[in-house]
Amino acid sequence: KILYAVRDLPKVMPQIEVPIQAGDDTVLENMKRGYTQQQYRDLVHRIRDIVPDAAIHTDIIVGFPGETEAQFQQTYDVLSNLRLDKIHLARYSPRPGTVSARRMKDDVLDDEKRRRFHLIEALNAEVSQEKMQQWLGQTVEVLVEDKHKGKWRGRTPHNKLVFFEDPRSLRGELVQVHVSHTGAWSMSGTAVDAPQPEEANSIPLTLMS
Repeated sequence: KILYAVRDLPKVMPQIEVPIQAGDDTVLENMKRGYTQQQYRDLVHRIRDIVPDAAIHTDIIVGFPGETEAQFQQTYDVLSNLRLDKIHLARYSPRPGTVSARRMKDDVLDDEKRRRFHLIEALNAEVSQEKMQQWLGQTVEVLVEDKHKGKWRGRTPHNKLVFFEDPRSLRGELVQVHVSHTGAWSMSGTAVDAPQPEEANSIPLTLMS
């Protein structure tokens, strides 16, 4: 029902958080995640079947205790295949009071954690660039947040960052922006009409935790 609400209700934004943490089943089991990488893949495919333009974000931890090179490669391959819009990425570090800190040795070297982090980071930038380029030449709705280095900054319904110049006071307004440039993490363009009133606040959805 949640996915149909995302598809059908204009006040619900099509950006969905679906954390996976790792793409290898043994690592997921050690993390006590309660699902397999195939179940995660199936969920992403279901989201895209119902909400084809959904912007899907995920979370990844690299260097979890015991994670081998082959297991990391499995995670990389899952992410490369799914082409998710954004990866929130972290290197594992023990946290007091957690099961992993009490029972597992932090045995992945820091240099290896950094290497794996940078590989996923590069993949994230590559896919984000692909996603951003899809908006080039289109007009998008932007909720204006603030000014940054002399330009207005805001976000689209898909949570894409947009910059544009305009002399008006636009904080909190909805503005149509024609996209003329895209990068890996943001896009820029020109406001094409007067701002529209914002109907309601919207938040991204999390479907797996």
